[in-house]
Amino acid sequence: ARSSPTDKYTLVKGIIDSKISDSREVVAVTGDGTNDGPALKKADVGFAMGIAGTDVAKEASDIILTDDNFSSIVKAVMWGRNVYDSIAKFLQFQLTVNIVAVIVAFIGACAVQDSPLKAVQMLWVNLIMDTLASLALATEMPTPDLLLRKPYGRTKPLISRTMMKNILGQAIYQLGVVFALLFVGDKMLDIPTGRNTKPGAEPSQHFTVIFNTFVMMTLFNEINARKIHGQRNVFEGLFTNPIFYCIWIGTALSQVVIIQFGREAFSTKSLTMEQWGWCLFFGVGTLLWGQVVTTVPTRRIPKILSWGRGHPEQYTEAIALGEDKYDAEGSDKKPRAGQILWIRGLTRLQTQLRVIRAFKSTLEDLEERRSVHSLHSMRSSRSHPGPRPLSDITYIDEDPVKTPNTLAVPGAKMVTPADDPHRPLNNSSS
Repeated sequence: ARSSPTDKYTLVKGIIDSKISDSREVVAVTGDGTNDGPALKKADVGFAMGIAGTDVAKEASDIILTDDNFSSIVKAVMWGRNVYDSIAKFLQFQLTVNIVAVIVAFIGACAVQDSPLKAVQMLWVNLIMDTLASLALATEMPTPDLLLRKPYGRTKPLISRTMMKNILGQAIYQLGVVFALLFVGDKMLDIPTGRNTKPGAEPSQHFTVIFNTFVMMTLFNEINARKIHGQRNVFEGLFTNPIFYCIWIGTALSQVVIIQFGREAFSTKSLTMEQWGWCLFFGVGTLLWGQVVTTVPTRRIPKILSWGRGHPEQYTEAIALGEDKYDAEGSDKKPRAGQILWIRGLTRLQTQLRVIRAFKSTLEDLEERRSVHSLHSMRSSRSHPGPRPLSDITYIDEDPVKTPNTLAVPGAKMVTPADDPHRPLNNSSS
């Protein structure tokens, strides 16, 4: 508290750049004064006081404590981890659906005359995957259990090996079920095959079973996606989030309506209770298969499969405080293209204004100099007893000729021929 700004900055920089430990230390700094700006900017996490803090400290910090209470840092950490987990849950679920849908649509279109998943059905799957799933998985409330885990590393990949294990494991199961139903499902369920139907033909129960099974597996895998750290109990905390189970139940009921009453609009045909039972059986199988995938050791998954690994980019920015300057590395204020264009336009405008002001000041100086020169000339003409130029003398018997350069000066004296000593004497005779 009594140290100078340079000492604060040096202490933070020394801890960050220290090579004593193998892992890089993470430094957090709290401050409220202007002198704390360089240290707050240099630290990995800077906390500024919202009530007592200055504008400089708030601008240099990463987190502002609006109530000036240090216990709020615990809540901030809990909510930050919850947001990170919500993003990871959604990515785990979305990538699984994308992998299965793309492979089924491609191989199905190549192996049979018509794709087993129609365009309108893929739109419904995308609606489940993007809109409804994001609302269901991103609305999980933070729990105190989040604080019992170790913090995420600075270079930790966004998609961890555990998540990749779940994604690939569920994709393998769903692809196996879909292709089994595509090639032998008609014999297993004793229904007419849909592989030989031409595009534009009436919907078949065969392809309807494939579509319904795929959606059921997607819905039950949404429950699996709630856990991203290898937990076995996927139902823990399920009913503490009403948004999740309301969306899940609403999606399941919508699927029933689409299958039974969609017909030509959704390219479906109503199914029997037995066929619905098989679809639900394969859907619940994703929960059981998830337990099998959890038993696979994560260390056997190659690290190359983890995605999002990398070191944070470092930007250097100079912070001026008083007479000193400090280099604040890690600045997140990287100029954007729009900001650069605005700065260039503003610079050009300022340059044009400077040019206009320069011309204006030059003209004003010239006018002022002319007026001053005229006054000096008039005064010198009054006080100087010697000869004057003939062009400046107006005789009484001559009409004055006004020229553009002639100035009418108040109090000017008319000169007669007799008063002019330089006029020739024989002028009257000539």
